Amino acid sequence: MSVQPTAPPPGGRAAADAHDVIEVRGARENNLAGVDLDVPKRRLTVFTGVSGSGKSSLVFGTIAAESRRLINETYTAFVQGFMPPVGRPDVDALRNLSAAIVVDQERMGGNARSTVGTATDAHTMLRIIFSRIGRPHAGTSSAFSFNNAEGMCPACEGLGRASRVDIDQLVDRDLSLNEGAITVPGFAVGSWYWKVIAESGLVDPDAKVRDYTPAQWDDFLNKPATKIKSSGINTTYEGLLVKVRRLYLGKDKETLQPHIRTFVDRAVTFSACAACGGARLNPAALASRIAGRNIADCAAMQISDLAGFVREITDPSVAPVLATLQGTLDSLVEIGLGYLSLDRESTTLSGGEAQRVKMVRHLGSSLTDVTYVFDEPTAGLHPHDIARMNDLLLRLRDKGNTVLVVEHKPETIMIADHIVDLGPGAGASGGRVCYTGDLAGLRASGTLTGRHLDHRARLRDTVREPSGHLSIKGADLHNLKNVDAEIPLGVLTAVTGVAGSGKSSLIHGALPGRDGVVVVDQSPIRGSRRSNPATYTGLLDAIRTAFAKANGVKAALFSANSEGACPTCKGIGLVYTDLAMMAGVASVCEECEGRRYTAEVLTHTLRGKDISQVLAMSVAEAREFFTAGPPAPQARAVLDRLADVGLGYLTLGQPLTTLSGGERQRLKLAIHMAEKAAVYILDEPTTGLHLADVDQLLALLDRLVDAGNTVIVIEHHQAVMAHADWIIDLGPGAGSDGGEIVFTGTPADLVAGADTLTARHLRQYVGA
Repeated sequence: MSVQPTAPPPGGRAAADAHDVIEVRGARENNLAGVDLDVPKRRLTVFTGVSGSGKSSLVFGTIAAESRRLINETYTAFVQGFMPPVGRPDVDALRNLSAAIVVDQERMGGNARSTVGTATDAHTMLRIIFSRIGRPHAGTSSAFSFNNAEGMCPACEGLGRASRVDIDQLVDRDLSLNEGAITVPGFAVGSWYWKVIAESGLVDPDAKVRDYTPAQWDDFLNKPATKIKSSGINTTYEGLLVKVRRLYLGKDKETLQPHIRTFVDRAVTFSACAACGGARLNPAALASRIAGRNIADCAAMQISDLAGFVREITDPSVAPVLATLQGTLDSLVEIGLGYLSLDRESTTLSGGEAQRVKMVRHLGSSLTDVTYVFDEPTAGLHPHDIARMNDLLLRLRDKGNTVLVVEHKPETIMIADHIVDLGPGAGASGGRVCYTGDLAGLRASGTLTGRHLDHRARLRDTVREPSGHLSIKGADLHNLKNVDAEIPLGVLTAVTGVAGSGKSSLIHGALPGRDGVVVVDQSPIRGSRRSNPATYTGLLDAIRTAFAKANGVKAALFSANSEGACPTCKGIGLVYTDLAMMAGVASVCEECEGRRYTAEVLTHTLRGKDISQVLAMSVAEAREFFTAGPPAPQARAVLDRLADVGLGYLTLGQPLTTLSGGERQRLKLAIHMAEKAAVYILDEPTTGLHLADVDQLLALLDRLVDAGNTVIVIEHHQAVMAHADWIIDLGPGAGSDGGEIVFTGTPADLVAGADTLTARHLRQYVGA
């Protein structure tokens, strides 16, 4: 018996077509205050609101998290065991979800073997093409892979570079071992590592190192692992260089302790492999060519140039692969990454570049009815590039997908089909839907976002006069073309230009390391999930001391990393449970109820609050709490600086691992503001800032300059450009089309007479 499809009711539609909104009911993740919301499907929805208003909690922590969790549950328990755990969000109901693909700004993982080419599969397609039509024939596609023994350079094992250790950074040749000749961390006189060498009998511990015979010098540095007896104990002797390579150089540098990382940076230099010249491949792979180029030449080409080269290959035997590769390369160019090369290590990409590389994977996908979730896709983009990014977001929508974007830039807000504005404030003052609807309605809504949507910073009436200049001569890093620059001192300078024009190469390549120069960037803050704003700024030390004095106990009790820590969760507040084949689960510790401390510690209070309650305060709340008594002076100084950089909504105990790139940069800035700096270098400090917060940032930059400092800002935001005293504009394009200074002068001069891409957009912004 066959079942006939049910006809839709007269004038109505089929039930299957009724699921046209994602229904969110009672969302309480983080600071969300029981949010009820309908998000239209197959539309572009932009989520706005000040930093900390709950945008990410709603989009990433609720909608995307539940979608991914439900998809994970469709796999077998065995497969789930290999997946990262995704907790159930705190929400009453979520209906009509579709599969969510998150395209965020997390820097791409991997190592030195991961490149733009391997991350996008473009290098794989290139290998297939060379294995088919490259001459002389070198073998299958694996023969062109630097990650495969068949194709890698045997000397550098496919890394393309060799490391050289500066022996003089390991040893002071004018001293003996007993006098501390070994300067490597962990090898101090009297330490176990030192004893094994000094008491080995292979060298004289009283002799100056420079007086060793060639044989002793070789044993001291290069002797392989050998069983010896030291201090009456059987042990293994290794030459100093052998041991240092094993202990420190064979590990991921990011996992090393800070002082050891500093030693490695000082002692080790990397250079191109002499055997392959940095090409990573063996001679057979490098000998095979197409139109005079080998695969390493192609991988080193700027992607926009490589796209032109591939277009000239017409061999029908590789036509399908060529078409796919051409599409990938064209997408990379279209998305504003044409200045990259396929051999660029993926770990060196910025967060914005990484997000756009990930985006390329989805543009050619045949999937539809997918929910794409983006986190500030305009980060790191010049206004010229934002228009291209907007086109890509609209293309994804027009394929029948639901596109959810967390964004602050008005250029992207203005293309939205639907807008959800959260607030009205941050932290406990946010977490509510202030407006939902179209653009015209947002403008008339009176919300903070609506009021600032058309707000424009004005050009300065008068610019500050420089007190001198910082010179850069002959800069040629990456795509820079022997650039000379004079950066004015005592003023606010904006360094502008499209992504890939050479801004970071000019500033970060020439200025860090000079006296008085402080670099404040968006790189991750090293630390574990135990680290938080209170520990990072040193505020917790003052708070612990105040608690200890008020209660007549030891300060160590008030450290969640020491005596006062809850024994069950070890002071983390969460218990991570391994469910074997199932995904692990993080649950709130039942012993301390997430408060991280023992019950005894929580009986001690400071003006009616225990330590966990203080750490749960936002910066703004803590400023009100620490108005008098200890540790008011020290605490207020730190808290005021955190508020000044726009982080008043952060809680003192929030794990640093949860902060965005912009929040990390502003936290670092708050710390450096306490130092006697002369030159501050900021890298896109407007990242993650609401339109209303940009004015606060500009006021902060003014205060830094007026206090006698020099502020250099690498920035795309037109408000910062307009507010600057001086502009250095790089271009005219990206990659090989950039690397030159195309304008230097005041913003008013740029608007009045220049014809660069930056000038055109700034002219439009200020209405000139």
